[in-house]
Amino acid sequence: MGQDPMYSIIVVCLNAGQRLCDTVGSVLGQRYANFEVVVKDGGSSDGSVEMLAETWQDARLRVYAEKDSGIYDAMNQAVKLAGGAYFLFLNAGDSFYDENVLDRITDELHRLERTGRRADILYGNMYHKALDAVICASPEINDFTCYRNVPCHQTCFYRRALFEDRGYCTEYTVRADYEHFLWCYYDRKAVISYVPVVVASYEGGGYSETKENQKRSRQQHREIVLRYMGRKKADRYRLIMLLTLAPLRSAVADNRYLSGAYNGMKTALYKLRNGRG
Repeated sequence: MGQDPMYSIIVVCLNAGQRLCDTVGSVLGQRYANFEVVVKDGGSSDGSVEMLAETWQDARLRVYAEKDSGIYDAMNQAVKLAGGAYFLFLNAGDSFYDENVLDRITDELHRLERTGRRADILYGNMYHKALDAVICASPEINDFTCYRNVPCHQTCFYRRALFEDRGYCTEYTVRADYEHFLWCYYDRKAVISYVPVVVASYEGGGYSETKENQKRSRQQHREIVLRYMGRKKADRYRLIMLLTLAPLRSAVADNRYLSGAYNGMKTALYKLRNGRG
């Protein structure tokens, strides 16, 4: 069996306040020890970076401050500073779900290794803090999954090589992480493996969820799926989504009072489809 991998947990921030300390604390609290936290700050003026240095004295914490043009440019800058074999991106305000996340991911990597397989991307489930619900990712990545809903970047561990050729396309100001996932799947033929654990607690109400950016998100989603799937396939999946009442299902999933039951049923369906029900 190979050595335990080193992980780079990347956090980009700007004036994040106490939320930055909370996120970094959740990483430094992992039982697994072979990781680094790369904090890329865009020039905060709220004292959050200084607060971080006062709160945590840990050699695994590395903080860099440099101006950037936005969240994805900041992530690209951070990748060049990271030394791990796998990268995971947390936003300030997000956190690992519990102290055993990296242990569980490492166990899965070793299990795959014993069977002669590899994983370029490992991903799991997410706890949505604002909705108080666990959102289960689809255990299978296929064309329809890529059109509908890929795993969020807070739950994806990327092999380093997937960022060595190119980083995020910053022209996609809201959907660059989505575009990069599709590039990994379609162009790089990345081997993607689902791990049935809750990886991250997502704060909610982030950059992509403002009203203005939701409109941009829809526009960029359309452009990206046309690029990777072609018009015929993209239009077919769009029709399927409309016929299956996707807007209504999304409204239910985003409702704090209904989300738990909805996502519970979705999780049960995923398990049934994969023979684990």
